[in-house]
Amino acid sequence: MTSIDLDTDLARDRLSAWLTDRLGEGPVTVTAFTKPKSGFSAETSIVDVTVGDEPRQLVLRREVPDPAVYPHQAPGLDVEIDIQFRTMEILHREGAVPLAPLVGYEADDAVLGAPFFVMGFIGGDVPTESPPYTEGGFFLDATPDQRRSMIERGLAQVAAVHALDWQAAGFDWLAPADTAPGTAHQVALWRQYAETELRGRDHPLMIESFDWLQANLPTDDRLGLCWGDPRPGNIIWNDFRPACLTDFEAVSIGSPLQDLGWWLMFDRTMHPAGTRPEGDPTRAEQVEMYERASGRPVTDLYFWERFAGARYTAIVVRVMNRLVDRGDLDPNHQIWLHNPATAALADIVNEHA
Repeated sequence: MTSIDLDTDLARDRLSAWLTDRLGEGPVTVTAFTKPKSGFSAETSIVDVTVGDEPRQLVLRREVPDPAVYPHQAPGLDVEIDIQFRTMEILHREGAVPLAPLVGYEADDAVLGAPFFVMGFIGGDVPTESPPYTEGGFFLDATPDQRRSMIERGLAQVAAVHALDWQAAGFDWLAPADTAPGTAHQVALWRQYAETELRGRDHPLMIESFDWLQANLPTDDRLGLCWGDPRPGNIIWNDFRPACLTDFEAVSIGSPLQDLGWWLMFDRTMHPAGTRPEGDPTRAEQVEMYERASGRPVTDLYFWERFAGARYTAIVVRVMNRLVDRGDLDPNHQIWLHNPATAALADIVNEHA
């Protein structure tokens, strides 16, 4: 896979021709690419185009040349752009959650040097993680009622994803080929992923957590479609209402409660001082919000948040490995061990103890 620089006439001409074929609304001319942020999975660019004489904005997501960030849920699921597009196609068909309109997917590297897809641009507010959205920006500027309703509406969207009948909707391709889907499989999958990424190094807290998780699997193991990365920062908000859900590279078939654990784990990291703006729901209140939206009780909450912390920690090790392999980071660095994900996992474990 040889990536093509988007800031070239070659890339603009190729994407213009591709979009002209897909949109079917007359000649399309790509005028500019801008990158709203950097990421560790897909490369994201805002694409300014004209369709005939009409200016328009689209979003391009292109696979990066590194190995996928997340473990493979089933054989052949190693292109995260493909996973995301397939997931969004089904969610569009089901109509359960707000999404950006899809333009099309391209698997052929010959067009832009890597697989990519294009979707419509949805404007709005996106909570930041650095600095935490709880410390500045539109969330902090909101009224207490707006803050509370925003988080409650976000959790309702998480529950809406979980409410889908994943088999009837056509998500069978996400299920493992040689074992039953569920928590036991997810814990084993993520443990193998973590141990592989450690490359012989010792991360006691993460490995002890996977030991504990394997020994304490919940007895209630209902299956559902899991978003994989549910958090306020993966929702575009308009007037404190979800306008578009994003980032489905980590989807899986498992217990929906693993998504709630991830949401709560990230909520923990967004309140580093341990305080909350007025109206920002407590963790206990957010659990109650999810229970109301999903119509099911939340059990084994410590298990799900510890699982989230262990996965987050493993992902950071993987991402740091990719930077070392690219030559962008000193191989002797200690970020793989000392980082916010490890701190979050330690906080979860210590709070429970």
